[in-house]
Amino acid sequence: MNRFMRMQTIAVHGGNRKDDIFGAINEPIYMTSNYRIHTDGTPVDWSGTESYIYSRNRNVNQMVLQDKLCALTGAEDCAIFASGVAALAAVFVSFLNTGDHVIVSKVCYSATKLLLDKYLPEKYNIEVTFLDSTDTEAVCAAIRPNTRLIHIETPGNPTTEISDIRAIASLAHSAGALLSVDATFAGPISIFPLQLGADLEIHSMTKYINGHGDSLGGCVLGKKELISQVKEIAMVNFGGVLSPFNAWLIARGLATLPMRMAQHSRTALAVAEFLEKSPAVRFVWYPGLKSHPQNNLAKELMKGQYSGMIAFDIRGDERVHLQFLNELKLVTHAVSLGDIESLIVYYDKESDKLPYYPQIFREGFFRFSIGLEEAEDLIDDLQQAFASCKLV
Repeated sequence: MNRFMRMQTIAVHGGNRKDDIFGAINEPIYMTSNYRIHTDGTPVDWSGTESYIYSRNRNVNQMVLQDKLCALTGAEDCAIFASGVAALAAVFVSFLNTGDHVIVSKVCYSATKLLLDKYLPEKYNIEVTFLDSTDTEAVCAAIRPNTRLIHIETPGNPTTEISDIRAIASLAHSAGALLSVDATFAGPISIFPLQLGADLEIHSMTKYINGHGDSLGGCVLGKKELISQVKEIAMVNFGGVLSPFNAWLIARGLATLPMRMAQHSRTALAVAEFLEKSPAVRFVWYPGLKSHPQNNLAKELMKGQYSGMIAFDIRGDERVHLQFLNELKLVTHAVSLGDIESLIVYYDKESDKLPYYPQIFREGFFRFSIGLEEAEDLIDDLQQAFASCKLV
C-alpha cells in the first residue's frame, strides 16, 4: 500500500477493540464515572492511569482515541483533554517550575499568548521570551541557562508561518530543554513533529482531528515517560478530562482524517492559487504556494499536503472588508477551523495581535479555513463576493 492508504487504514482500524459480548461493530460509548474493582488481592493504584477505576484517570473511549492517535503519529503515549487549551496548559504546568524560562513563537494561538504572557509569569514567576521562531538563529540566541521549554506552532496560527522543527529540536536538546510543537494547523498526518525531533506534539482535536465542529478536545503526544508526567499532574489532578461521548465523537471523526486532509489540502491549494492571481487580493500566504516565505521548508516538512489554512487580505477599506464577509454565500463567518464547511474570520487592523505578525499582516487580514466543498464552488463564491464589492 502507498503511504496514504496506510494512514487511512490505520485511521479506520487503529485502536479499535472487539466487542466480545454483543459483537457490536462500532465502539460502544462507556458513559460511566467509575468501574467495578476486582477483589482478587491485586494491589489497587487508586490514582494511577493504567487501571479502570475512575473515569478521570482512565476511560475506555479515551483509550480508543488515544490508541488511534498513537498509531497515526508513532507516539509512544498520548494524554487526552477536554479542549486544546487544556492540553496546552497541561504541558506548561507539567514541565515548567518557578523561575524557569520558556521560549515561545510570537505567532501563536491567543490562549497560548495569554497563558504565557500573563498568567504563568504573574502567578508562578515563569520567564518568557516571545520571538520569531522561523528565525532559528534568534531561537538560539534566546536560550538561557534556565530555559526548560521551547514551544512553537507550525504552521503558525493564523499566519501559516513554518518553523524548522528539526533545527529547533537540536537547539533545545543541546540546552537540556524540551521542544513542544502545536501542530493544530496541520493536523497529525500533514506534519510529524515527533519524528522531526520534538518531545511533545499538541493538537486541538476540536479542529482537524474531529473535523465536524461538534466536539471540543485536546491531546498531547510523546514518549511514555513524558506523557505519564502530563497525565499524573494535569489530567488526574487538574481534572480537565474529555467526556466519553466527546471521545467517541472525535474517534469517529478521526476515522476519516486522511481522506479529509487530502481534500482540504487539494482545495486549499486551488483556492490559494486563485487568490494569488486575483486583482482583488492584496496578499495571500499558503505554505503550498511558491510565494510563501517558507515554501521550501514546508515542502520538506509537510510532504506535499499543506493543510487547509489560508491567510489573505483584499484591497479596500474596512467597509469593503465587512461587505465582503456579508456577500459570501458558502463560506461562514465564524471562529475555529478544520470543519467540513469553510470558515472565515477577519482580523481588523485594530486587533491587538497584529504587532506580533509580519508587516504585511498589520493592515488586517482574513484567516480562511477551507472545508470539504469543491474548489470550483468556493472560487465561484469568492469571485461573486469580489464582484459585489466592485473589486473585480
